[in-house]
Amino acid sequence: MAFRGKKYKKSAELRETAKLYQLEEALAMMLQGKFAKFDESVDVALRLGVDPRHADQMVRSSMVLPNGTGKTERILVFAKGDKVQEALDAGADYAGSDEYVEKIQGGWLEFDKTIATPDMMGVVGKIGRVLGPRNLMPNAKLGTVTFDVARVVQEMKAGKIDFKVDKAGVLHAMVGKASFGPEKLQENIMAFIDKVIQLKPASSKGVYLRGASISTTMGPGFKLDPMAVRGIGRQA
Repeated sequence: MAFRGKKYKKSAELRETAKLYQLEEALAMMLQGKFAKFDESVDVALRLGVDPRHADQMVRSSMVLPNGTGKTERILVFAKGDKVQEALDAGADYAGSDEYVEKIQGGWLEFDKTIATPDMMGVVGKIGRVLGPRNLMPNAKLGTVTFDVARVVQEMKAGKIDFKVDKAGVLHAMVGKASFGPEKLQENIMAFIDKVIQLKPASSKGVYLRGASISTTMGPGFKLDPMAVRGIGRQA
């Protein structure tokens, strides 16, 4: 059983564990109960009616949140020639080719996201065992293997998130910071849920969105009414 501190327990007293909240009420109570001294992230968890063991039921994508994430991403672009300067001009923190592969092989990991031009993937493959387990490997399905590096860098800096359903059928995403306030957080959450609903696999049978909850980094989770959450997809 996990140990919970006094501040967490006090925050948890605000919620009714068996209650399914409307999004507005859950956000208000969640923000009322936050207690950390830093600006906590706000996370959403969705329980989906899919079996990720089947490739045709994998839910995975990326999107730019309306109000960003509040997090400053350090972006590394693997490129050569004119694409290096294009990436830097767009806001990338680092851009280059073999020199960064060598740095990473030496233990350097001072970045949060990576992008690669298609002609660099052979080189990037050398460090796949380092980047892969950390979810840092450029991925064509997520749009991070592209020659349009300027656009992708700008999207990442604007608050682009990547998400993927886990083995248990649960999808997690960070949708902002507590300092955003309820209105901006609600906009981000509604946009995210709408995107996930649009991604429903054709082979998924029965109820697709089965449960949802929101929480801050340090605080308790608030369960949302799944019927109301499914309605968000029609409102957003």
